[in-house]
Amino acid sequence: MLLWLTEYLSEFYAPFSVFKYLTLRGILAVLTALLISLVAGPKVIRLLNRLQMGQAIRTDGPKTHLEKAGTPTMGGALIILSIFVSSLLWSDLTNRYVWVVMIVTLLFGLIGWVDDYRKVVEKNPRGLPGRWKYFWQSVVGLGAALFLYNSVQSPADLELIVPFFKDVAIYMGPFFIVLTYFVIVGTSNAVNLTDGLDGLAILPTVLVAGALGIFAYLTGHFQFASYLHIPYIAGAGELLIITAAICGAGLGFLWFNTYPAMVFMGDVGSLALGAALGVIAVIVRQEIVLMIMGGVFVMETLSVILQVGSYKMTGKRVFRMAPLHHHYELKGWPEPRVIVRFWIITVMLVLLGLATLKLR
Repeated sequence: MLLWLTEYLSEFYAPFSVFKYLTLRGILAVLTALLISLVAGPKVIRLLNRLQMGQAIRTDGPKTHLEKAGTPTMGGALIILSIFVSSLLWSDLTNRYVWVVMIVTLLFGLIGWVDDYRKVVEKNPRGLPGRWKYFWQSVVGLGAALFLYNSVQSPADLELIVPFFKDVAIYMGPFFIVLTYFVIVGTSNAVNLTDGLDGLAILPTVLVAGALGIFAYLTGHFQFASYLHIPYIAGAGELLIITAAICGAGLGFLWFNTYPAMVFMGDVGSLALGAALGVIAVIVRQEIVLMIMGGVFVMETLSVILQVGSYKMTGKRVFRMAPLHHHYELKGWPEPRVIVRFWIITVMLVLLGLATLKLR
């Protein structure tokens, strides 16, 4: 929105042309989203408290969590608001990738909002039944996959990049739709499963989003893409603005969500953020790198799969409790230790993911 205004003003005053640069707009998107989160955060928390949007706590989990009962949840709405306002202000709204990411984020957030509303307001512990949650996630995920498949501009848009190998790419054709669906839905649920401790999910989301922003910038720049032997995707660079907004909104939310949390993001935030990371990774053709950088999300998801599978087949549990962060809590790790160590792991994995740009 402001991009259009600055382009118009640059006709009369040349210095306004500086706003056409992605890097500057990315910095401004971070600061805008961060400022919105910090300013609106206390107001949102007070509103959630007034509406009695308190989190219900599982009684079979770590006993230290019982004192968190009543902490306002659904704070993910603040994250989505910050991302949307910042993105609308600083991104090129004629870019189709911007709208794909924003629509997917909003719709997954809506699914999460319904789930949270039923749990918190209607006091239904099941929330949105799993089959319906998965159904609507599938509808949105498939819709995004079909749109991206039908709007490809070059064969490179349908290639699966294999990291650490120079010029190794697998042309997927129609299988692109299946892969995109699983990446979007899978990442959304993986972030949702990770969101169980104060700040545990939001900082890894910020780190991964920041790294994907670098990939988006390089992928959308012909010279850099050619030099690094990654596919050039025209228009993908504009996703830097959205990833920057995610970083700013996430850091602003962490201000209130850090231990001990004043607010939880709820499914409205975790499902939306996970879907956003998934669709961005698909657009910039870095699905495998997303799995590397989001290794904490992958570990949390695998722990649940292993726990459920083992219990159904053998009647025994692999972990004391799943997802994985609860296992370490029950082993005696204080909550802040679990959180910070998972953060450190994410930092290392994100650096490894970025290293794939040169280690080929």
